[in-house]
Amino acid sequence: MHIKRYTTDWTRRAFLQKTAVGVAGAGLLKPLWSSMAHADDMTKAYPEELLSIEAYTKGAFSAGDMITADNVDQVAELLDPLTVMQIRDMGRKIELVDSTRDITRLFPHEYLEATLRNKGKAGLDANGNVIVAETGQPWIGGNPFPEPTSPEQTFANLVMSWGRHDDSVYAIRDWDIAPNGKLSYQYDFIWAEQNTVGRVASDAPYIQGEEDKLRYQAVWFTSPADAKGTAFLNTWKYDQREFPDLVGYLPAFKRVRRFPTNQRFEPLVPGITIFLSDAWAAGDPMLTWGNYKIVETKPMLGAVSGNWTGDVDKNWERGVHGGPDGQTFFDTKMELCPEVIVVEAEPVGYPRAPVSKKRVYIDARNMMFIGYVTFDRRGEMWKTFEPSFSQYATNDAQLLDGDHPAWSWTHVHSHDVQSNRMSRFLQAKQMSGGHKSVYNMGSDIYSRYLTPQAIRRFGT
Repeated sequence: MHIKRYTTDWTRRAFLQKTAVGVAGAGLLKPLWSSMAHADDMTKAYPEELLSIEAYTKGAFSAGDMITADNVDQVAELLDPLTVMQIRDMGRKIELVDSTRDITRLFPHEYLEATLRNKGKAGLDANGNVIVAETGQPWIGGNPFPEPTSPEQTFANLVMSWGRHDDSVYAIRDWDIAPNGKLSYQYDFIWAEQNTVGRVASDAPYIQGEEDKLRYQAVWFTSPADAKGTAFLNTWKYDQREFPDLVGYLPAFKRVRRFPTNQRFEPLVPGITIFLSDAWAAGDPMLTWGNYKIVETKPMLGAVSGNWTGDVDKNWERGVHGGPDGQTFFDTKMELCPEVIVVEAEPVGYPRAPVSKKRVYIDARNMMFIGYVTFDRRGEMWKTFEPSFSQYATNDAQLLDGDHPAWSWTHVHSHDVQSNRMSRFLQAKQMSGGHKSVYNMGSDIYSRYLTPQAIRRFGT
């Protein structure tokens, strides 16, 4: 008989010890990134029980199985409470897949290379902003803290580069589902991002003259007709104590106008549950939130692989199920993530915020969030914002980002559980107006999408 050296009981004790001393760094048996410095396999950092859902559940579940209302209680500890509720009470189902062991499948190639190249070079200045520790300059690319030692360092990995590309344009198709399960709104919109620092696919880490900024970000709607032309442009400061400059174009006013930048907890358009604050679980400047703390470290199920549908749908769309009318949830695949850091923070820069705190679940392997829950002023759970990611490659198809398979988010569930309204949206290959999802187009993205002139031109 083979006696396992590491069991789920050992795992729980190890995670409890890390949480108790406030350590966030990835890896249990040895530091994850040190073990991967010369290899892509992460098995030296985690025991087998954390790299296989079959091993973790002692054979109760394996890749290919479905989590349903009949069996969700057996894996409830691996899901956030709102996901458990969706499965138990709303008919949601989740397919299990094998855990990713090849780290290259959890990043864009250039971003991973920068993370390895720049490991150990980052620090936080006296104000809490990320800097190159030796020079005090803005960050130069990749995750600044792949082995974080504090909740602030952990969260900074989300802030510095949302989509992990220097430039991104996402063609997004959104469906908003009412409490009765019927479709109430359907929107097409563009979401564009450009990092001005920490650039990894470019010749230099900074756009010259823009080192005082972190990113430009715009969202503009192309459908339906009554929303077409609505657009918002955020210009983020590098100093995370400062709010972005926010301007928008509303077709009814026929002009670009400035909006209050601290009102970040309101729907972008009627019927949608998405707020600016929700973006990447880090939609506000990091230092306008405070009281960061690590509340738990544990294994969890996350939608981080196998979720690209380019081999079965030419527009990357996907099946739906669940809810009263069978269309509340996207079909989603999840894997056992061996180490997830659970960080909470409070909105210290927003005196009238309807949110009392947020809880963010961060996969320690790539420091990307796999879940995000907000709480209202009473401390009750309000919204869940659940992303899904994937390398854009299957056995039958792939999308290249330069010379390597692309990696990005695929779809998101944004569920206001108090009103029971669901916004589910996906990254499409193309949507109305002929706009396509593309990465690293450089100056073309800025001139087409990320200036006041661009959103005015689009709106008119």
